[in-house]
Amino acid sequence: MGFYSSVMEEITFYTGLSPAAFFTIAAMMIVVYRTVSAMFVSPEDYNKPPVISARTGSRFEEPEPRREPVQLGEITYRELRSYNGSDPNKPLLMAIKGQIYDVSAGRNFYGPGGPYAMFAGKECSRALALLSFKPEDINGNLEGLDESELAILEDWEYKFIEKYPKVGQLVPEHRTLQNEHTEQSQENLNNECKDEAK
Repeated sequence: MGFYSSVMEEITFYTGLSPAAFFTIAAMMIVVYRTVSAMFVSPEDYNKPPVISARTGSRFEEPEPRREPVQLGEITYRELRSYNGSDPNKPLLMAIKGQIYDVSAGRNFYGPGGPYAMFAGKECSRALALLSFKPEDINGNLEGLDESELAILEDWEYKFIEKYPKVGQLVPEHRTLQNEHTEQSQENLNNECKDEAK
């Protein structure tokens, strides 16, 4: 008991504060120090990428396995709209200059709720060239774009070529109907040839 009381007397003698006030101020100084020092990054950590915890909730989540991109061939604008992320079983697709890219690897960007979700399932060449998020610019119309805007679009196209697999090409609605009619005619012709052979 003598040591405790001598320490308390020394605190009062040297600081002029009661022991309760002294320890309260000391605790507050530690909290302020830790708070302020947490606001700054040490020079060694400055160029390191931020660390994101892999733990979400109370358990580890396994990443979704990557699907192989499905080659679609030629599809129409109407068919492309169904690949906007509303169906989780379908890939996320996006078209630039008539070429369709599977952007499923960037689902957190292009999927529902993502910052670029408005581009999924659409031809968005004009919006990329203009660096625009306006709904009226999300189309494939390149008329009226100047050279610098077309250069921006070309940069975007190269980025998509490097990052995402090309899975098809956009075609006008009437061309697809014409192809279906040609295929149906060819099938009918083949059936007629088989009937004549019998």
